[in-house]
Amino acid sequence: MPKTIYITRKLPEVIIEKLSSHFQVRMWDQEDVPVPREVLLKEVEDIDGLICLLTEQIDEEVIYKAQNLKVISNVAVGYNNIDVQAAARKGIIVTNTPGVLTETTADLTFALLMAAARRIVYASDYLRSGEWGAWSLMQLTGQDIYGATLGIIGLGRIGEALVKRAKGFDMRVLYYSRTRKPDKEQELGIHYMEMEPLLQHSDFICIMIPYSKEVHHLIGKKELSLMKKNAILINTARGGIVDEDALYQALKNGEIWGAGLDVFEQEPIRVDHPLLSLPNVVTLPHIGSASVKTRMNMAQLAADNVMNVLNGKQPITPVRAES
Repeated sequence: MPKTIYITRKLPEVIIEKLSSHFQVRMWDQEDVPVPREVLLKEVEDIDGLICLLTEQIDEEVIYKAQNLKVISNVAVGYNNIDVQAAARKGIIVTNTPGVLTETTADLTFALLMAAARRIVYASDYLRSGEWGAWSLMQLTGQDIYGATLGIIGLGRIGEALVKRAKGFDMRVLYYSRTRKPDKEQELGIHYMEMEPLLQHSDFICIMIPYSKEVHHLIGKKELSLMKKNAILINTARGGIVDEDALYQALKNGEIWGAGLDVFEQEPIRVDHPLLSLPNVVTLPHIGSASVKTRMNMAQLAADNVMNVLNGKQPITPVRAES
């Protein structure tokens, strides 16, 4: 009897066809609606492999409902939606999709930085609404990017890729990481700083760290108060790293100049959220890795991880449970 895979959101047809040639495949096929919790709990009872998105909470309840589950394959780099420890206790392998989205996410991060700095979205809306009456000297002025100082919090793959883009704009790059990386400092021409001085000296602060309970609201009222008045905060990592209430107040009161956000504490963010009312914030619906090629590569890697495990091979990109 073929092994069974459940997919929590529709994947590209070519990926489904490949999986279906080897396994029995069941799938929640509504692209814009997450699988209901009760459906997920029922579907996992007899499956061998699970392919899921960040929108699904694969917690202890789900994991212990699954009697035959061998592998959970997350179509994302982050995996804070999965109880990795509970999976490890049951001998279930967890995988993710790092590497394939590095350059695309770095592109989006820098695009968001530029859009926030030069007020691109606001200026476009200004024109389309008919408010543009005449050109004037200080109209819609923004912040310079070329030659500015960029502070990166977290120097992983995407952080390193962002440095290379910043160097094209002759930016001075500072970074903070739990582990200092002298080899990268020499290779990339960047400077290490502790968190507080980095916040104080940077014109742009980009958050590039994975989410965990330890970094929940890492950027809050105190951290925002340390930033320059002309500072712009960019977050393409995870929404929970930033205290959104504190950020709203800092932006509203002019404590910092602007923000660019691709992620939020609750997604989708509600349309009446105060942050969406501010003219100095550029907001996007979590599209950091959203290029056709990258999303295809993510889906392919997630499928390959499942196929490897169910065929008795090693996963390509396993997630290690922390002790």
